[in-house]
Amino acid sequence: MWRLENGQDLVETWAYIPNALTKDQCEKIIQLGESLLPETASTFGGVCPDIRTSKVSWIQPSSNSEWLFRHMTDIVMGLNSKFFKFDLDGFAEGLQFTKYEAPAGKYEAHIDKAYGASIRKLSVVLQLSDTADYEGGELCIQIGETPQPMKKEQGFLVAFPSYVLHGVQPVTKGTRYSLVAWITGPAFK
Repeated sequence: MWRLENGQDLVETWAYIPNALTKDQCEKIIQLGESLLPETASTFGGVCPDIRTSKVSWIQPSSNSEWLFRHMTDIVMGLNSKFFKFDLDGFAEGLQFTKYEAPAGKYEAHIDKAYGASIRKLSVVLQLSDTADYEGGELCIQIGETPQPMKKEQGFLVAFPSYVLHGVQPVTKGTRYSLVAWITGPAFK
C-alpha cells in the first residue's frame, strides 16, 4: 500500500462511565422527560414501526436543564479527549429523552450518521431506568457479526462514534428510559 500519511486509527469503538449520574439525577431526568410532549420516534425515513418503536421528547437548554447540559458537557469532553479526539461543536439537537415500552419497544441496528443532516460525530446513551423496572431492551453495539450488549445499570453512560452500528433489543417487560445525545462537529478530515 502506498501511504498518503503515516498514522494509525486510535479512535475507540466505544467508551463508558458506570454511575455517570446518580439514581436521583436519573429520576429527575425521567420526571423532566415525562413532563414534555412525547412524539412517536422516527428514522430519517419517517415513522417505521418495523425498525423503531418508541416515544421521544426533546430536552433543550433551559433553567430546568442547565445542570444536565453542564454535566453532559463535562462527561463528553472528558471521554472525547481520552478516547476519540474528535473536533466537536456541541449538542446541536438538544437531548433526546426516549421511552421504550413492552412488549415491542425497540430500535433495530442502525447508525446515527445521516446524509444532508448535522454532522453527528459522537453518540452518547445514558441508561435512566433501574434494571428492576424492565426486561430486555439491551443497547447493543455491533462490530462484526455479534452485537455486544452494554450494561443496563442505572446511570451507565456509553459513548461511541456516530458511524458505529448499534440498536436496542425489544423490551419484553416494563419500560426502559434513556437519554440520547449526538454531539456534532465540522466535517471529518
